[in-house]
Amino acid sequence: MIYLDNAATTRMYEGAVDVYKKYACQSFYNMSAGYNKAIEVAKDIDEIRKLILKKLGGKGDIIFTSGATESNNLAIYGNKRNGKWEYVFSEGEHPSVYNIAKDLQNQGFIVHFIRLREDGQIDYEQLQNVVNERTRIISVMHVSNETGAINDLKKINLIRQKFCPKALFHVDGVQAFCKLDYKIEDYNIDLYTISSHKFHGPKGVGALYVKNLNSLKNIIFGGGQEKGYRSGTENTSGIMAMGYAISHFNTKDNYDYVEKLKSVIKKELSVDEKIKIFDVGSPYILSVTFSGVNGETLMRALQDYDILVGNGSACSTKKAGNRVLESIGFNLDEIKSHIRISFSEELTLKEVEYAGKKMVEVYNNILEKVK
Repeated sequence: MIYLDNAATTRMYEGAVDVYKKYACQSFYNMSAGYNKAIEVAKDIDEIRKLILKKLGGKGDIIFTSGATESNNLAIYGNKRNGKWEYVFSEGEHPSVYNIAKDLQNQGFIVHFIRLREDGQIDYEQLQNVVNERTRIISVMHVSNETGAINDLKKINLIRQKFCPKALFHVDGVQAFCKLDYKIEDYNIDLYTISSHKFHGPKGVGALYVKNLNSLKNIIFGGGQEKGYRSGTENTSGIMAMGYAISHFNTKDNYDYVEKLKSVIKKELSVDEKIKIFDVGSPYILSVTFSGVNGETLMRALQDYDILVGNGSACSTKKAGNRVLESIGFNLDEIKSHIRISFSEELTLKEVEYAGKKMVEVYNNILEKVK
């Protein structure tokens, strides 16, 4: 199986599975309990907090959650305030942010949606024009899950500091954490979302970095875990396995290797001028348009050769159209014929080369049938 949908999810490291099993079957204690075994587990969990902070390059707190969707909800709803506040999002956000924006709009708040440029980044000029002293939150993706476009967080922060210094800066870092080398302190980020299963950890666990806990209100009520900001018994096994994945993910080596993988498949696909490659940022994600063929048809046909690709965000594949690609300027035919190829360091160069050749072959076979 040649798996090329790593932006949707990644294979869990075997070592992470072992760690998960250890904390599920041996050190399984509830860290909120008062006895020594539970206190030891709590200390282990705190070490993962420190590990995440070190990897992010930030000073603040880590709140463990069930994943990116909950982290995004906590970051935004946990900072929602009554009054004449305004909220700023991009058109390229994941549904777990974009649908919050729509909900805030339905509640009567002023919500600004920043369009995307042709390169997939947000329109910084429009952002500068809409932010003001009433701006409560600016929320943008670090890396687009659809195109791999990398937003210029430094530029966004400079705009924030100049025009709305009191606004909070939230970044959905799901496709960036571990995969890119950066320090969030350089961008003065207030809230940053990560998701374990995007870097070979388990599903169902993630975290929210919070620079200043005093800005945050809880949105889940219960026993007061995670300093009262996220009630519910901590997913100890998931958190510890996520920590293993973070500590074993080699950011620089993986980045360099995945760049080679992308260049190999681009070389194979570029032999056919009907295939349009949209390469705008992260080496982990490549958007491709196979003119004249439905992307879903191609995706299903490639399964017969044990090649798995995606046709967009796994959280919105059942919905018609693609607002992210549309915002960039893709027309309806291009959106229909689009697939997303996303990489992992676990792929080999030969696998990717074969997949590229097979995509061209299968694409032209389909094209012949639909003529």
